[in-house]
Amino acid sequence: MARLLPLFPLNLVVFPGEKLNLHIFEPRYRQLVRECIEQNTTFGIPPYLDNSLSELGTEMRLISVEQTYASGELDIRTRAVGVFRINKFYRQAPGKLYAGGLIEDVVQDDVADPVLRDIITRQVRQLYEALGLRKLLLELAPDYCIFDVAHHIGFSTDQEYQLLATTSEQERQEMVREHLDTILPVVLETERLKDRVRLNGHFKNLTPPNF
Repeated sequence: MARLLPLFPLNLVVFPGEKLNLHIFEPRYRQLVRECIEQNTTFGIPPYLDNSLSELGTEMRLISVEQTYASGELDIRTRAVGVFRINKFYRQAPGKLYAGGLIEDVVQDDVADPVLRDIITRQVRQLYEALGLRKLLLELAPDYCIFDVAHHIGFSTDQEYQLLATTSEQERQEMVREHLDTILPVVLETERLKDRVRLNGHFKNLTPPNF
């Protein structure tokens, strides 16, 4: 069933479960946040990509207000709770300063393929270790979903949006595995090249071959 949701378009893709910190300074979005606080309501972040508003977006719940400034600006913490589709967009929601939209929830199939998860886990471990992101790897839960790693595997914004538009976890796993199959050999070769460059000019202890 369609419902009206306040909208806060941004030039990024937010995934379900993601935590996002925002600095709110425009009057229209200060109004939006005040209403979320007073009415315990949510708002949506539809990606604004290629100078146009995307059809899909992510519903956000306000977690806390970290700081309020004398100017009325705010620092807030939010968390993404689901994906929606915009059926009708309003540049200004009725009687409001901010945008709004009639939206419907997008149902997700969150069942993962355990074999694919194991393959992706190994690939992600290789990638993170090559890029020096071991700390992020340690924070990855055994039952993680693809959205938990999607910002950290080299996807473009367009690829992230394609992932957001995919409602099946197994299809998302396939997309990520295909992507990692492509970029991982390139990253590993680049790291090997860096190691060779670092050795250049250093004294080397080499064992000559026996003829």
